[in-house]
Amino acid sequence: MTIGQRGSTKCLSAVLTAWMMLSATAATAEVRLPAVFGDHMVLQQRTSAPLWGWAQPGQRIRVHPSWMDRPLPTTAGRDGAWRVALPTPSAGGPFTIAIRSTAITAGNTPPREHVYRLEDVLVGEVWICSGQSNMEMPVGRAGPGYSGVIEYERELAAADHPQVRLFTVERAFALEPEADCAGVWQRCRPESVAEFSAVGYFFGRELQERLDVPIGLICAAWGGTPAEVWTSRTGLERLPSFADALEEMDALRVDPDAFADRHAAEMVFWRELGRLFDPGLRQTWMDESFNDDEWDLIEVPGVWTGEDLRDFDGAVWFRRTVKLPESWAGRNLTISLGPIDDWDQTWFNGISIGMHDSGVQWQTPRLYQVSGEYVHAGENTITVRVIDTGGEGGFRGERGQLTIARSGSDEAPISLAGRWRYQIGPTFAEFPPQPKRKTVRPALPGALYNGMIAPLVPYGIRGAVWYQGESNRYDPEGYRTLFPTMIESWREAWGRGDFPFYYVQIAPFEYRHHGELPSEATAELREAQLLTLRVPNTGMAVTLDVGNPRDIHPRNKKPVGDRLARWALAQTYGRDLVYSGPLYRSMQVEGDRLRVFFDHVGSGLIARGEGLGQFEIAGEDGTFVPAGARIDGESVVVWSDDVEKPTAARYAWSDAPIAGLFNKEGLPASPFRTGGETQKRSDTETQE
Repeated sequence: MTIGQRGSTKCLSAVLTAWMMLSATAATAEVRLPAVFGDHMVLQQRTSAPLWGWAQPGQRIRVHPSWMDRPLPTTAGRDGAWRVALPTPSAGGPFTIAIRSTAITAGNTPPREHVYRLEDVLVGEVWICSGQSNMEMPVGRAGPGYSGVIEYERELAAADHPQVRLFTVERAFALEPEADCAGVWQRCRPESVAEFSAVGYFFGRELQERLDVPIGLICAAWGGTPAEVWTSRTGLERLPSFADALEEMDALRVDPDAFADRHAAEMVFWRELGRLFDPGLRQTWMDESFNDDEWDLIEVPGVWTGEDLRDFDGAVWFRRTVKLPESWAGRNLTISLGPIDDWDQTWFNGISIGMHDSGVQWQTPRLYQVSGEYVHAGENTITVRVIDTGGEGGFRGERGQLTIARSGSDEAPISLAGRWRYQIGPTFAEFPPQPKRKTVRPALPGALYNGMIAPLVPYGIRGAVWYQGESNRYDPEGYRTLFPTMIESWREAWGRGDFPFYYVQIAPFEYRHHGELPSEATAELREAQLLTLRVPNTGMAVTLDVGNPRDIHPRNKKPVGDRLARWALAQTYGRDLVYSGPLYRSMQVEGDRLRVFFDHVGSGLIARGEGLGQFEIAGEDGTFVPAGARIDGESVVVWSDDVEKPTAARYAWSDAPIAGLFNKEGLPASPFRTGGETQKRSDTETQE
């Protein structure tokens, strides 16, 4: 059985079978199309673009695009599926596609014909935009917290581009590849752009302005997700490390509740353990009678601020008293808290009313019901225990999302926005490991590929752009193999060869201040992304200069989209421009110094900001120390008075390095280290 985020309890194949049986009984001529085909869509130009759907088995279908003189005929197979290949013209439109279907009828009954029309269809360039939260972040949330917020407000107000079309795949996960997804094509307008991927939008807008052709953008992204959930089963089967996960998926396919009881018991035990390390649970800070007068005040909603919370990951307790009218006593209530980053447990007058303890739910608005038996007139207490696992934490909603209301009543809700009292609990590093949930869930390897990518195959595309990696920083070594395998699995599924795949190297963020990892792991993850450039027809946008060391979701997304567009314009569309910052090529030893050479130096190398202070050098003992560095033509010379016989160098090798080396076109160099398999080419060592 396949279970998706949309709440379905039936697999799509069963739904389609039931639909076809009903159609056959009624002898209908109607056809059904996947959601990705609709009004306002964009088809890939100058290709054989697949268009498919479902109908009665044996039903005759004729597909007639307005750019063709004759329709394309086909017949629905025994499973009701049909498909045609549309020879698309050069970019243009709008066009109409008429789909005529003729039902099979018995005896002398006249055949029934149904006409389905797709209106306002453009032909141009189609790109998939995928990844985790930094790809998912919409334009409407890209500005707040960024010094250029006014620019983003202007960008949003001016986002009326009729030649750009947007399709967002709704979140869905499944145990097997789905045949359809949920979503709708929209014209690019301020209201649609506000909810669309910021990176995807700026990428597509730049292409449209430079190429002057229609651009179709399909966003399939989900925050907090690792690359394995976006990889097909055939790809995962090539990686031995996922054998156990695939066996788990097989067991869940037979019985979705196979591990439910065991996990529930493990979670009960894990929460009970919380009383050992969280004083709030031991001292019952959620009780209505608890005295919180000595707690500090904080404005809610909002991310954690102040010296005591700025770099804090762990549990923070929030309390707020709300005065309720006499008419609300004994009545059921609804409490809305907006999205909370990352987990929460909420109490009303000391009674637990709900929780979210999954890391992928940090953008999910909290909505909790309160039984009237716990409600009294006058002051009532709401307590929220928020657990942040990394980056900024807190209440991420708008003020209007924080309310308490009488359920089923027209009475105005009472706002919960404003000052709450708060107290810091244990750090996340002190928590015992949370039991892994063995149920149908987004974190299962392949689950998001099945629910959000498979339904798009084999829609005609030019390529894909990708922003992900933060959720794989725990295993950078594995990412070296996993990420290329994921790319290969997509290309195999589409069957269109090595289509362009451009991605973003993760931005600076101080993971090490959150008790999660030593800085080496983050640097090694960026290195794994650098090494993925070995995969044919790939490109990488470096973001060292546009990140935020204190926010894992940096808001300045326009440069990211623009840099991805530079790769596409140069490598896919043949435009003559510098599309990458300096990338390490080789080094050579020159006495007590190292000379490092780069590709993509553009018009020349320059130092910006704090200069070249991110360079380090090591001798025969392998210990790296800060190095002096200077630009010499198209290379950088590195040295240290403490290292007589240097053997290796590295640059920007930390969680949140400060970009210092650029080419004159303003594109930053990627972090790197010399030696072994960590480079694109073998070092040339010439001892003077």
